[in-house]
Amino acid sequence: MERTLVLIKPDAIRRELVGEIISRFERKGLKIIAMKMIKFDEKLSKEHYKEHVNKPFYPDLEKFITSGPVIAMVLEGVEVIETVRTLVGSTNGRKATPGSIRGDFSTSFSRNLVHASDSKDSAAREIKLFFSDKEIVNWDRPKELYYASDE
Repeated sequence: MERTLVLIKPDAIRRELVGEIISRFERKGLKIIAMKMIKFDEKLSKEHYKEHVNKPFYPDLEKFITSGPVIAMVLEGVEVIETVRTLVGSTNGRKATPGSIRGDFSTSFSRNLVHASDSKDSAAREIKLFFSDKEIVNWDRPKELYYASDE
């Protein structure tokens, strides 16, 4: 099974979309194996968004991500990275496909509700930023409920 990191950003929490967002992942059959509410500080922002720190938009991104609580989750499933990115939709909410989280709830490029890891390498790095091995809970469910045709 593959794992990925999802962050529900401060704008989604302020708009009270947390339950809606989490339920979309659950209804798709993805398994939540870790979850907590955190508050970004400047150090965590710089670590998480290290590839953007020297870009002109970074100061606004840091101000936004440190402005309120964030819910961090680790999801697990078959091809979970690609599946989550499809569910989340394009970065620009105005261009995101209707039916995706951003397509249904965001009209912004920078205030786009959710972060999702974009590769296996990113997922591994990002999960370690937010969760220790002890915080990840491995639990079983009947695989035939979600994966019967894949395995």
